[in-house]
Amino acid sequence: MAERALTKTKYPKELRLIRYYDEEREKMLTFLTNNFKLAATTIAQVYKSRWQIELFFKWIKQNLKIKSFLGTSKNTVLTQIWVAMCYYLLLTYIKYQTKYGFSLLQLSRIIREMLFERKALIDILTLKPDRLKMREKELIQEALF
Repeated sequence: MAERALTKTKYPKELRLIRYYDEEREKMLTFLTNNFKLAATTIAQVYKSRWQIELFFKWIKQNLKIKSFLGTSKNTVLTQIWVAMCYYLLLTYIKYQTKYGFSLLQLSRIIREMLFERKALIDILTLKPDRLKMREKELIQEALF
């Protein structure tokens, strides 16, 4: 009872407890909300959509390598996401077209290192794996001097 009193002092307004059975996962979900106007199913759908948004941002962090946003406006965030998605799609397309056998991370590193080289990217990416490893060692050696 003391715990409830403490919670009530932290958030003194009325709250609504919603229980929703998710048939897809065969699981009972429980939500706590301060919205008394929307139907319980609507609130459950909002939470489900919120989870999809969380998964989307997790994917962005893992695949698009966006660690933080450069601004807080909607335009800035969307622009940064679009640019990162374009880069990711270009990498995927290059990997597909060249039948590159390594990860997108390695491909990204090669492109970053080759930006100021006078060699065609397609020539580098179509190298045999053993020759490519030799080329990577050469790039590391060049970077040291």
